[in-house]
Amino acid sequence: MSAQNSAGIQTLLDAEREAQKIVQRAREYRTKRVKEARDEAKKEIEAYRKSKDEEFKKFEAEHTSGNKKAEEDANKDAETKMKEIKEAGKTGQDQVVKDLLKAVFEITPVVPERIEKPK
Repeated sequence: MSAQNSAGIQTLLDAEREAQKIVQRAREYRTKRVKEARDEAKKEIEAYRKSKDEEFKKFEAEHTSGNKKAEEDANKDAETKMKEIKEAGKTGQDQVVKDLLKAVFEITPVVPERIEKPK
Protein backbone atom coordinates (compact mmCIF):
# COMPACT_ATOMS: atom_id res chain seq x y z
CA MET A 1 0.00 0.00 0.00
CA SER A 2 2.81 2.37 0.78
CA ALA A 3 4.39 1.66 -2.62
CA GLN A 4 1.08 2.52 -4.21
CA ASN A 5 0.87 5.78 -2.19
CA SER A 6 4.45 6.59 -3.12
CA ALA A 7 3.69 6.05 -6.77
CA GLY A 8 0.56 8.24 -6.48
CA ILE A 9 2.51 10.98 -4.74
CA GLN A 10 5.26 10.76 -7.36
CA THR A 11 2.66 11.04 -10.12
CA LEU A 12 1.19 14.14 -8.45
CA LEU A 13 4.65 15.70 -8.10
CA ASP A 14 5.40 14.98 -11.76
CA ALA A 15 2.08 16.56 -12.74
CA GLU A 16 2.83 19.60 -10.60
CA ARG A 17 6.27 20.03 -12.22
CA GLU A 18 4.70 19.72 -15.63
CA ALA A 19 2.09 22.32 -14.72
CA GLN A 20 4.80 24.69 -13.48
CA LYS A 21 6.64 24.31 -16.79
CA ILE A 22 3.44 25.07 -18.70
CA VAL A 23 2.76 28.14 -16.55
CA GLN A 24 6.36 29.32 -16.98
CA ARG A 25 6.14 28.95 -20.78
CA ALA A 26 2.84 30.85 -20.75
CA ARG A 27 4.41 33.69 -18.74
CA GLU A 28 7.39 33.86 -21.11
CA TYR A 29 5.08 33.85 -24.11
CA ARG A 30 2.94 36.61 -22.59
CA THR A 31 6.03 38.72 -21.79
CA LYS A 32 7.32 38.18 -25.31
CA ARG A 33 3.96 39.18 -26.82
CA VAL A 34 3.77 42.32 -24.64
CA LYS A 35 7.25 43.37 -25.82
CA GLU A 36 6.32 42.68 -29.44
CA ALA A 37 3.10 44.64 -29.07
CA ARG A 38 4.99 47.56 -27.49
CA ASP A 39 7.54 47.55 -30.33
CA GLU A 40 4.77 47.35 -32.89
CA ALA A 41 2.96 50.28 -31.27
CA LYS A 42 6.16 52.35 -31.25
CA LYS A 43 6.62 51.67 -34.97
CA GLU A 44 3.02 52.67 -35.68
CA ILE A 45 3.37 55.85 -33.61
CA GLU A 46 6.59 56.78 -35.39
CA ALA A 47 5.01 56.18 -38.81
CA TYR A 48 2.00 58.29 -37.81
CA ARG A 49 4.26 61.05 -36.51
CA LYS A 50 6.27 61.07 -39.75
CA SER A 51 3.13 61.24 -41.87
CA LYS A 52 1.74 64.13 -39.79
CA ASP A 53 5.09 65.96 -39.94
CA GLU A 54 5.14 65.61 -43.72
CA GLU A 55 1.53 66.76 -43.90
CA PHE A 56 2.35 69.78 -41.74
CA LYS A 57 5.41 70.68 -43.82
CA LYS A 58 3.35 70.45 -47.00
CA PHE A 59 0.63 72.63 -45.47
CA GLU A 60 3.22 75.11 -44.21
CA ALA A 61 4.90 75.30 -47.62
CA GLU A 62 1.58 75.94 -49.34
CA HIS A 63 0.51 78.67 -46.96
CA THR A 64 3.82 80.44 -46.38
CA SER A 65 4.29 81.23 -50.06
CA GLY A 66 1.43 83.75 -49.81
CA ASN A 67 2.92 85.12 -46.61
CA LYS A 68 6.27 85.67 -48.30
CA LYS A 69 4.63 87.86 -50.93
CA ALA A 70 2.81 89.84 -48.24
CA GLU A 71 6.04 90.14 -46.25
CA GLU A 72 7.92 91.46 -49.29
CA ASP A 73 5.17 94.01 -49.94
CA ALA A 74 5.24 95.10 -46.29
CA ASN A 75 9.03 95.47 -46.41
CA LYS A 76 8.80 97.61 -49.56
CA ASP A 77 6.15 99.81 -47.93
CA ALA A 78 8.28 100.14 -44.80
CA GLU A 79 11.32 101.13 -46.85
CA THR A 80 9.38 103.84 -48.70
CA LYS A 81 7.98 105.18 -45.42
CA MET A 82 11.48 105.24 -43.90
CA LYS A 83 12.78 107.18 -46.90
CA GLU A 84 9.92 109.67 -46.58
CA ILE A 85 10.61 110.14 -42.87
CA LYS A 86 14.35 110.63 -43.48
CA GLU A 87 13.64 113.18 -46.21
CA ALA A 88 11.23 115.06 -43.93
CA GLY A 89 13.89 115.02 -41.21
CA LYS A 90 16.54 116.40 -43.55
CA THR A 91 14.36 119.25 -44.79
CA GLY A 92 13.44 120.51 -41.31
CA GLN A 93 16.69 119.58 -39.60
CA ASP A 94 18.23 123.06 -39.56
CA GLN A 95 15.07 124.66 -38.15
CA VAL A 96 14.75 121.98 -35.46
CA VAL A 97 18.35 122.53 -34.33
CA LYS A 98 17.80 126.31 -34.21
CA ASP A 99 14.60 125.88 -32.19
CA LEU A 100 16.32 123.52 -29.74
CA LEU A 101 19.26 125.86 -29.23
CA LYS A 102 16.91 128.81 -28.79
CA ALA A 103 14.90 126.91 -26.17
CA VAL A 104 18.06 125.96 -24.28
CA PHE A 105 19.81 129.35 -24.31
CA GLU A 106 16.88 131.79 -24.12
CA ILE A 107 15.34 131.00 -20.77
CA THR A 108 12.32 132.95 -19.60
CA PRO A 109 11.47 131.94 -16.06
CA VAL A 110 7.76 131.89 -15.25
CA VAL A 111 6.25 131.56 -11.80
CA PRO A 112 3.59 128.90 -11.77
CA GLU A 113 0.14 130.17 -10.87
CA ARG A 114 -0.49 127.64 -8.15
CA ILE A 115 2.40 128.82 -5.98
CA GLU A 116 1.48 131.65 -3.61
CA LYS A 117 3.46 134.85 -3.96
CA PRO A 118 5.35 135.94 -0.82
CA LYS A 119 3.69 138.69 1.24
